Amino acid sequence: MSMNEPSKTTQSSAGPANTSADTKTPTIRLEGVHKTYDLGEIQVHALRGVSMEVYPGEFVAVMGASGSGKSTLMNIVGCLDRPSKGRYFLDGKDVSSLTKNELARIRSQKIGFVFQQFNLLARTSALENVELPTIYSGVPIEEREKRARESLVRVGLADRSGHFPSQLSGGQQQRVAIARALVNNPSLLLADEPTGNLDSRTSVEIMDIFQRLNKEQGLTVVIVTHEPDIAQYAKRAVEFRDGRLKKDILIQDRLIAAEVLPTLPSADEDLVEGIASGNHSPNPGGNGAPH
Repeated sequence: MSMNEPSKTTQSSAGPANTSADTKTPTIRLEGVHKTYDLGEIQVHALRGVSMEVYPGEFVAVMGASGSGKSTLMNIVGCLDRPSKGRYFLDGKDVSSLTKNELARIRSQKIGFVFQQFNLLARTSALENVELPTIYSGVPIEEREKRARESLVRVGLADRSGHFPSQLSGGQQQRVAIARALVNNPSLLLADEPTGNLDSRTSVEIMDIFQRLNKEQGLTVVIVTHEPDIAQYAKRAVEFRDGRLKKDILIQDRLIAAEVLPTLPSADEDLVEGIASGNHSPNPGGNGAPH
């Protein structure tokens, strides 16, 4: 779905959304990035000369229709892929031509990932799921559990550390996934359709977590979303079309999740309405566990 430019946005001027950004090193800097996939006799140009910057403390929503290039962009920004042409700087370091092992090390140290599918290990507790990245990055054993517990506190799930994913609602599972993304203290949080499997209220709760992490801890957040209303919680939105950056807009009068939540029905009210209408599913998010 292409982004519908809402009335609460205005076209940004050239350059980053952060007015003090010229005194800082960009967290993300893309210079003329191209990505071409060779499919036999066919070449697919996924990105066509993209240049953009995201500065520390920004909250950016990436939008665009299927095939627009936004997923390819996120793969490059997340060091999961490399550009065919052009350069990508992460925290001032050119990572365009690093080896797979070097990219893996950068990912474990600097980037936290959150996905639409929560990707939790079913037979592993919330605490153990959050610990996993610390194992891969070589954090000492005595430090792993401490970090994992601190991450669960940051997302409001300190009392669910021993629960398995099947014992958690969709929103709680996504919180665990966010805690896992935070456990190595990244400088950049990348979220790919993080509310795609969640009901409306739970989606706003997740956006509240992102906004608090961004505001209170200065974490740079970039999310991919096809939902214009979710993009309204970001500070800035960029739209891709046919592999090119077509729009770069500042969000004016952005939605604040903490202010929106009190206006939404509680999970219990949703459940009562669902039963009254003949829908007995306790969780609109779809995993069968109540919120």
